[in-house]
Amino acid sequence: MKTYNNLFEKLYSFGNLHLAYLKARKCKRYRKDILEFSYALEENLLKVQQELLSQAYQHAGYREFTVRDSKRRQIKAPSFRDRVIHHALCNVIEPLFDKGFIFDSYACRKGKGTHGAIKRLEQFLKSIPDPAGGGLGVKKNFV
Repeated sequence: MKTYNNLFEKLYSFGNLHLAYLKARKCKRYRKDILEFSYALEENLLKVQQELLSQAYQHAGYREFTVRDSKRRQIKAPSFRDRVIHHALCNVIEPLFDKGFIFDSYACRKGKGTHGAIKRLEQFLKSIPDPAGGGLGVKKNFV
């Protein structure tokens, strides 16, 4: 098993925390909690960085709400500040884990996803010969 050095330093680097902030706010810039965090952005990122360095960082509680789309679901969402930390951690570990995944692993991976998995499945289905010869002839697109 391979070991990695300096991962914690990468986690709390200001550049990583700023990138994580940008990812966490994507498509949500004008929500109240994000605007409040953004108002004193540098100060907030430096505070998070110091808490990580001193090992004093504590995950806050979750905000609970109900969503009614196709069915009723109870959602528990972390604070924006905690989401920044989640993104910062993923920025560091995702490239390391991604190298170990097989090519045909599609869930939660950049450039993959459900549509990519369906296209790959279509390729496999078209390559299977049927007993009468000539392949399965899958012509219908699933997407």
